[in-house]
Amino acid sequence: MLTVVIIFLFFAILLYFLLGGADFGAGIIELFTSTDNKHRTRSTMYQAIGPIWEANHMWLIIAVVILFVGFPDIYSKMCTYLHIPLLIMLLGIIARGTAFAFRNYDAIKGERTQMLYNNIFVYSSFLTPLFLGIIAGSAISRQIDFEATDFLSAYIFSWLNWFSVAVGLFTVSLCGFLAAIYLVGEATDEFDVKRFIKKAKVLNMVAFFCGGLVFLAAETLNIHMAHWIFGNPVSLTAVIAAFISLILLWVTISRGKKQIARVFAAFQVSMILLSVGYTHYPNFIMGKNNKNLSLLTNHATSKTIDDLGIALLIGSLFILPSLFYLFYSFRGKTNHE
Repeated sequence: MLTVVIIFLFFAILLYFLLGGADFGAGIIELFTSTDNKHRTRSTMYQAIGPIWEANHMWLIIAVVILFVGFPDIYSKMCTYLHIPLLIMLLGIIARGTAFAFRNYDAIKGERTQMLYNNIFVYSSFLTPLFLGIIAGSAISRQIDFEATDFLSAYIFSWLNWFSVAVGLFTVSLCGFLAAIYLVGEATDEFDVKRFIKKAKVLNMVAFFCGGLVFLAAETLNIHMAHWIFGNPVSLTAVIAAFISLILLWVTISRGKKQIARVFAAFQVSMILLSVGYTHYPNFIMGKNNKNLSLLTNHATSKTIDDLGIALLIGSLFILPSLFYLFYSFRGKTNHE
C-alpha cells in the first residue's frame, strides 16, 4: 500500500503543476502583455482557466494531506526549514484567487480598484510558482541543515541560494509556456492565436535559458545535475522524450492542430519532472552531510499507510469522475455560447 500512496503523491504533484501551473502561467502572460492587448488576453484566459482555477488547488491539498498523514517527518521538516518560502507561496495563492474573483465580481468596478486587483493577480501569479520552484529546488539542493543552530542557517540559507532561485525561475518559465500553449488552443481569433504562439516561442526560449541557469547554479553548490539527468537510462530516456515531444508540439501547431499540441506540452513537462524525480527517488528531501529523508523509510506506521491508501483509492472514485464532469460542463457551456 506504500507504493499506492507514493503514486498518488507523485500524480498529485504532477497534476498540480500541469493544471495549477497553467493557471499561474495565464497570470504571467498577462503580466507581460501590452496594455492594448490585456483585455483580449483576459477574455481568452477566463475561458481557458474557468474549469480549473478553483479545482486545481485540490491536487496541492491532496499532496499536503499525503505528506502530513503518511510522511509526518518529511512534512514537519519541510514546514520547519522551508516555512518562509512556503508561507510566501500560500499567501500568493490566496492573494491571486481573491484578486481574480474581486476584479470580476466587484460591485463597484472603479479604475483604481481594478488596477489594484489586476496588479495583485499578475504579480502573485509570478511569485507563487517562483517560490514553488524554490521549495522544490531546496528539497534537492543539499542545503537544508537539519543540525543548524542559528536562524540564518536553519531558515534562510536552506532555500536562499542560486540553485533554488534558478529552479524557481525555470518553474515560472514552464508555467508561462504551458499557459501559452493552452491559450493557443482556446483562442478563436487568428490575431490572438498568433499572439499566443509568439509568446509560447519566447517562453520556450526563456525556459531553455533558465534550464541552463539551473545547471550552472548546480555546479556552484557541487550538485552534479548533468550526472543526475544523463547518468541513468530512465532519466536520459525522459529527456529525449521531452525533446521529441517539443518538436512534435511545434509541428502540430504549425499544422493548426492546437488541441493536440496541449497533449505534447503536458507530456513534455511530465518528462522533465520524471527525469529529475527518478534520479533522487526515493529521497524526498536531500539535506547536508547526506542526511536524506526517504519516502520508503521516513513514513508513518503500516496501519496508517494502509488506511491512507484505502482512503485515496476510494476518494479517487469520487474525485476523478467529478473532475471529468467539470471539464465536460465548461466545455459544453463554451461550445454552446
